[in-house]
Amino acid sequence: MGCIGWTLPLVWVGFASYSLRSTIRTRSARRRTAAPVSTAVASTVRRPHPLPSCAVATDPPADLILTPLKGEGRTVEEWLTVFHLVSVVVDPYTNESAWVLDVAARILREFSDAAVRVNWIVTADADDARAFLGPLASELLTFTDPDRTAVKALGLERLPAFVFVLMDGTVAAAAEGWDPLAWRKVADTIATAVKWSRPVIPEPGDPHAFEGSPALL
Repeated sequence: MGCIGWTLPLVWVGFASYSLRSTIRTRSARRRTAAPVSTAVASTVRRPHPLPSCAVATDPPADLILTPLKGEGRTVEEWLTVFHLVSVVVDPYTNESAWVLDVAARILREFSDAAVRVNWIVTADADDARAFLGPLASELLTFTDPDRTAVKALGLERLPAFVFVLMDGTVAAAAEGWDPLAWRKVADTIATAVKWSRPVIPEPGDPHAFEGSPALL
C-alpha cells in the first residue's frame, strides 16, 4: 500500500480571513461549534510541505452504515453489491482538506464512469457537508460521517484520505494526507482493477505534498 487547521467547515465560497497559527491552537475547542471553512480563504494560506505518513487503512466491517445526503443509510456490504467503492475522505473543518478539494474532485470524475462508486465521506453533518462541498455535493455521491464512525472503521489517521475498497470488502489501496505519488499509486490500483485509464497525478498547479490533519479529535 502506498505511503504517503483551522476548524470551520470550509464553505465553498467565503470571504473571511483568519490566522492559521491561532486557529491551530484552538482547533479542538472550535470544532465543536464551528461552521465550514471557506475554500476561498484556505487557498490564501501557504501550503505546508512536511513528509506525509504511510497509510495503513483497515477493512471496514460489512455492517458499517454509510448514509448519503439523499436517501437512507445502507451497509458497506450493500453499497458494494455492484461496484467497488472509491472514497475521498475529507474533514471540512480544516484547511488541509480544502486544499485538495479540486484535485480530489478531478480524480473522482476520472473514475465516475468506471465500475466503481466514487464518493465523498465528509466528517460533518449534512448541512456542513453541503456548505463545504458546494456543487460537488450534488455532482458526486456524498456520505456524511459526523461521528467519524467510518473514519475509525477504516483506521485512518490523517485527512484527507483516498481509499479504494473492493467488492469483497477489503481495502486494496489507500493514501493519507496529500502525497501526489501515493495518490497516483491508489489511482493506478483502481485503474488496473477496473481496466480504466489512469488520471494524471499531479497536474501543474496541484498542491505540494503535506501530511494532512489528524483524522480523529
